[in-house]
Amino acid sequence: MNLTVFFVVGLLVHIVFFMSIFDIYFTSPLVHGMTPQRVPLAPPAKRLVLFVADGLRADSLLQPNANGTRRAPYIRNIIEEMGSWGVSHTRVPTESRPGHVALIAGFYEDVSAVARGWKENPVEFDSVFNESRNTWCWGSPDILPMFAKGASGDHVYTHMYSAAMEDFAAKDASKLDTWVFDEVKAFFSSAKGNESMLAKLRQEQNVFFLHLLGIDTNGHAHRPMSSEYLKNVEIVDTGVEEVVSIVEDFFDNDGKTAYIFTSDHGMTNWGTHGAGHPSETLTPLVAWGAGVQGPQRVATQHFDDRYLPEWRLENVKRLDVSQADIAPLMSSLIGVPIPLNSVGILPLEYLNNSKVFKAESMYANSLQIMEQFKVKMAQKKDTTLSVLFTPYQLLTESKQLDFIQKARSLIQQGEYDEAISVCHAMIALATEGLTYYHTYDRFFLGCSVVLGFVGWTSYVVLIILKTHAGLRKPRAPRDLTTSKAPGRIFFSVALGITLFLLVQASPWTYYIYCLLPVPIWYSVVKEAGTLSDLISSTPSLPLSKCFGYFLLVIPGIELLVVSFFYRATLTVGLAVLSGWPLFSHLYTKTKAWSLAWTLVCLLLAAFPMMPVVGREPSVTLVMCAGALTVLTSACFLSVSRTRGPVQRRDRQLCACQMVHVALCAYVVSSTHSSLSQKQGLPLFNQLVSWMTLASLFVVPLMSSTRLFQRLLSISLSLVSTYLLLSTGHEALFPPVLSLLMFVWINLEQEATHTQGVSSKVELSSFDFSDSIDITKIRQLKLDDIRRSYFFIFFIVTAFFGTGNIASINSFDPASVYCFLTVFNPFVMGALLMWKVLIPFLIVMCTFETIQVSTQLSSRSLFLIVLVISDLMALHFFFLVKDYGSWLDIGTSISHYVIVMSMTIFLMLLSIVSHILTSRRIHVCRKMKMHFP
Repeated sequence: MNLTVFFVVGLLVHIVFFMSIFDIYFTSPLVHGMTPQRVPLAPPAKRLVLFVADGLRADSLLQPNANGTRRAPYIRNIIEEMGSWGVSHTRVPTESRPGHVALIAGFYEDVSAVARGWKENPVEFDSVFNESRNTWCWGSPDILPMFAKGASGDHVYTHMYSAAMEDFAAKDASKLDTWVFDEVKAFFSSAKGNESMLAKLRQEQNVFFLHLLGIDTNGHAHRPMSSEYLKNVEIVDTGVEEVVSIVEDFFDNDGKTAYIFTSDHGMTNWGTHGAGHPSETLTPLVAWGAGVQGPQRVATQHFDDRYLPEWRLENVKRLDVSQADIAPLMSSLIGVPIPLNSVGILPLEYLNNSKVFKAESMYANSLQIMEQFKVKMAQKKDTTLSVLFTPYQLLTESKQLDFIQKARSLIQQGEYDEAISVCHAMIALATEGLTYYHTYDRFFLGCSVVLGFVGWTSYVVLIILKTHAGLRKPRAPRDLTTSKAPGRIFFSVALGITLFLLVQASPWTYYIYCLLPVPIWYSVVKEAGTLSDLISSTPSLPLSKCFGYFLLVIPGIELLVVSFFYRATLTVGLAVLSGWPLFSHLYTKTKAWSLAWTLVCLLLAAFPMMPVVGREPSVTLVMCAGALTVLTSACFLSVSRTRGPVQRRDRQLCACQMVHVALCAYVVSSTHSSLSQKQGLPLFNQLVSWMTLASLFVVPLMSSTRLFQRLLSISLSLVSTYLLLSTGHEALFPPVLSLLMFVWINLEQEATHTQGVSSKVELSSFDFSDSIDITKIRQLKLDDIRRSYFFIFFIVTAFFGTGNIASINSFDPASVYCFLTVFNPFVMGALLMWKVLIPFLIVMCTFETIQVSTQLSSRSLFLIVLVISDLMALHFFFLVKDYGSWLDIGTSISHYVIVMSMTIFLMLLSIVSHILTSRRIHVCRKMKMHFP
């Protein structure tokens, strides 16, 4: 197969494998077409006021100050004297959009949003706002439009400040909250003179939503333990008190207003959120007013988190809920149907009402979840052959009817507690049934993808053997009838699969996943003769050595897999790799480079043992990284000059780049100093940062294509950009990694010489722009498997060396402050991903150099890398799970996505690295002069 065709086919196959995970695990659980369920009794409240303090941790609100004073005296008084309180347990990802959806719509993260968007949910959904008669919202433009857009009709009114106000560098981010409070005050003040508005406001089933973003913004900018964050909590407490007073006065203290104060997510001590740390998942919930139970005194109570003594609330009953349970609570208080997609369970202990009202509310809650189950079951039944359909046995149609009739009968007989128990059991079974039908096709699709994986990997292995084991002799002609038989068989299989999917009205993506293994395995069968040819043509194949490499590679792949869960495993791997020159007897050939390899490997091994990026910011370490880069670059340039002449132009360019690295380190220091003094982001620093990013690829292309000069230029350019995106010790990672890559290039050259390669390549005179002599391209050797494994290991180290899944999911916004401070998730996310890719590029350019200098075709090494990475991806495919905590589920899926993305990125980045190393831009080329 032609190299270009193979590359395109391989890319398409891996894209299909990558996209399959979204059909298997990332499909939306939401269904439509349910019947709304209402409680046939009068609700206790006419209106609801919802306060959501974005980014507020439970302990930040409830824990007293160091001097014993109350941090939020008004809300604290409500807890002790007027209402009920507890901790709302959020789920991963602890971000604003999924948090607000759980609060207001009653369902957790719609996983299809992973591939579709951040600010808005990708699928239309019902919410308390949509079911209300009127809803007025004040707050952030990142949250409010999501609920206004999803509402049927025009009864959701939004009042938003401009996005430019969400500035992490602002002198006082609490102005976001004071803006909301001032707008609410002005709204009620102006409504007194507006008859039509008065009529709307005095209707029942109204909701007032105040989204308070200041705490979250101050937490990101200054950390949750900062004075700015804690002062913002006090401002919110005062604002809530003022709004409650205004609302009560406006409605003449009619006692028909219910209030809920909570948060969408918490925040870590280092100012991030998104993962599953208790500081991110434990948020406060305080409810009071009409229909809400007052404080309940208890002698003792026990919770695993042991926060009650610190909060001094041991004697006030704590009522914990899941975040999605708040939506049914709000619906019950004002008498609107529970959101159709809600999976929340009504927390009855928060209600101050009769037993019959609680039983009827619980009955409506169970019917609402049962409606989702019925729709989900009907959808799956319609798209599955009747002989193959297997219903959820614990909740068949007859059992559904039995549950409903029993609950209704118990309510009519006055057995309210028993009826509530039946409703809880019905909700539990319906929730399990929803999961059952949502994952109904998972095994079928998973088997198809695994077949494709195994077939593709087998095909690549056969191609490697065929190309590099001397199997180029023509085969004996085969009988045409026999050669056509496999094609007919596979065509029949493909036709049968197509008819099966057609009868079941399966989505078009199912055709791709199920039919893809057919041509792949057909290609494997066609190449199956390669193995027999190999055995017959190479009887002296060193099987013992092959078996030894196999024993080493398999544990090596397992080590890489484990490193995705435990970063410290990379430290063990680097420690083992540090002894490679000793194991391979390279130490006797080149002691200096062997010693350098051991030392730098051990130095790099320290990074996976360090804290995750963002926890302890240190501008001093960034400055040290800049100084280390300049120092090592100067030494690198001196070494290269001893090996051969360096053009004056290259020396000047390298000197300019070293000065630029120092400038970038200064920009980081200056930016953080300016922000700490609340003077904003200096324009000069911002211009330098964006210009550095824009010239990232341009500057290296201006240098000579000689090996040492080009690699130095690439390294300086990448490191300078990385410095601008660093906040602490991670800034030291690229310089150390670059140093190790330089040593690796030299050691691989020595290893090639010891293997008896005929034509020796001198690194000092090597030029990337020289055309490769095809006659000098050698065949694969067993040692090339080791080279490919090293490459994969360093790629994984580049990704996890300074972070893990949580650091990607909950990054520190401070890392992008040199570029922008106004909240923009897409630009910030793009900058973060670029920061992740920079170490990738360093490793890729190194591997490109090794491939060329060791006289091996890029296709050959790439195929070995492809096999190793595909084996890792297949491993993670089996490790994906849909049970356990949401963090475990999300992490397992993320691992597969990362490995698949890595394979695709390697294909694309190999092109980028080739351009970076072999192309050159000629600027101000001088005209050649001839003198007599």
